[in-house]
Amino acid sequence: ILHDTAVRAYYDELRARDVSHPAALRQIGNRFVGILHGCLKTNTRYNQATAWSHRTTPTIAA
Repeated sequence: ILHDTAVRAYYDELRARDVSHPAALRQIGNRFVGILHGCLKTNTRYNQATAWSHRTTPTIAA
C-alpha cells in the first residue's frame, strides 16, 4: 500500500465502501495471490501495469 499507487487506490476504494481495514487487506492479499498464481502459471514476472490495468483504464459510458 505504501509503494504501489494502484494498490493504494484499491485500498482507498474499499475503505470508502465501508470495508474494514482487516477485510480490505485480505482482499488485497487475495488479489496478490491471484496475480502470483497467474505469474507462476504463465512463467512471467510481476508487472504492475498488467496486474492492475483493469483498475487504471478509464471506462467508457455508453
